[in-house]
Parts: sequence; structure tokens; C-alpha cells
Amino acid sequence: MALIPHNTSQLEALRQDPALHESTYVHAVYDSIADHFSQTRYKPWPIIAAFLASLPPGSMGLDSGCGNGKYLPLDQDGKIMLVGMDRSLGLLAHAQRAGGKGREVLRGDALGVFWRHDAFDFAISIATIHHLSTPERRRQAVEALLRSVSVSHGRVLIYVWATEQDELSKRTIPEDPERKGKKAQDVFVPWQKAIGKGKEKGKEGGDQKQEVHQRYYHMFEKGELRGLVMQAAKSLELQVLEDAEDVKVPSVQIVQEGWERSNWYVELLLRAPA
Repeated sequence: MALIPHNTSQLEALRQDPALHESTYVHAVYDSIADHFSQTRYKPWPIIAAFLASLPPGSMGLDSGCGNGKYLPLDQDGKIMLVGMDRSLGLLAHAQRAGGKGREVLRGDALGVFWRHDAFDFAISIATIHHLSTPERRRQAVEALLRSVSVSHGRVLIYVWATEQDELSKRTIPEDPERKGKKAQDVFVPWQKAIGKGKEKGKEGGDQKQEVHQRYYHMFEKGELRGLVMQAAKSLELQVLEDAEDVKVPSVQIVQEGWERSNWYVELLLRAPA
């Protein structure tokens, strides 16, 4: 799958009105492909599953950008609770019955905090922040996650797509036309949706007719997600810790970070002075 970089006019439109750009190339697309997309998203990623399994019983958390809710059933057989949030009503319809039982979900935006600050023990943001189209909006989404969890023990796990793709990836990232020698970061990712079979709805010979939707992604380079965390922490007046050192002021500790199967991830722990 070859990804399509933004051309100059598209980049200018993005910069002029990023919210409209996301509404057109993210939210409207997921509402259109929700049922088809949900059929392809069912297998949890190992590090995320391990993170949820490590939480103490009684923990309550937020899945920001939950999509079809594939992580909501990983609730330790009811010992922890996840609330799913997404912009797409179509995907939330699937999330509401994820795992074959009723789930707590709401419609909301990853940029906002719709509850009191420090309301959750943990939060996950999986493959969501890369749909935000400016550095400021991506930073704001990280801030929203940090505001949503406990200032003394809140845990946050974030995943985003990487420019560094592995050998099993079907994505081909082209060169950035404005940055020679570097891969494009602002790209469209095609989603092909079959809209019919047979001669009435498709091509002659019974082939399926494909409807192509272009989803916007910002592909993260190495170190970019860490930089985003540092900026968000500074904005919230949080000190960034690299290890379990003594805490003298409200802080966020980078517990782990890395690259997994074409994604960058970071796990954070909020800490307060004893």
C-alpha cells in the first residue's frame, strides 16, 4: 500500500483550518467505513494487553479514541473498568457491545477533558493522536490524557504510527517532496471499501466495485513522541523524570518507550511529592 503525501495546496489548507481538515479526512471517513473497519480490528497488541493486565484491581481508565472498542474487554474479567471515547458514532456502536457485553462509551474528542481532572487511574491512546494534523493539536491531546489521570499514580500508554516501518508492513511511505532524503510525515492512507457485487453494483464479470477513502495520518519520526510528551509536561508545569528518582514537584516519569511493529509507544507515570 503506497501512502500519498500531501501536496503544497493540501498542506496550506491543513495549516489554515486543521479542524476542518480532520473533519473531512478523519471523522467523516471513519463514520463511512465503520462497519468494514471494525471487521479488521480485533487482535490486541501485546504491550497494550500486558499494560492492562498489570493494573491493580479496582482501577478505572479511559480509552481515548477507542474505535470499535477492541481493548474494552481486556478488563481482567471485570476487575478493572474502561470507559471508551471516540468521535465516530459508527465505531462507538461496535464499542458499545465489544466482547459481547454492554460497555461504557461516550462520544468525545481526544483534545478535550469532559470530566473532572484526575478522574481516572489510567488512560490509553492507541493509534489516535497521529490523526491530529498540527503539532499544537497533538500536544493538546497528550495534555488531555495527563489531565485525565491521577496526579499521584496515573498511568498513560500512547501508540502512534511510525515512519520506520518493519519488513511485514504493507505500507510504503514515499519521500517528502519538501524535505529531500526524508520520508513524508503528513500522508493520506487509502482505505478500500467494497460497495457491491455483480453486474448491477460492480464491474462486469462480477468483480467488486471499490470505494476509496483517504484517511489523514501524521507519521511520527524517532524521538518525536518523546518530544511531544516533554512539551505537554512543560505546558502543565510537570517535571519529566527518566527513572524512579525522588519526587520534589509534580512530575511525569517515562516508564518505557520504544518501537513495536511500525509504531512508536511511550508509557508514562504521574507522580506527586510524598
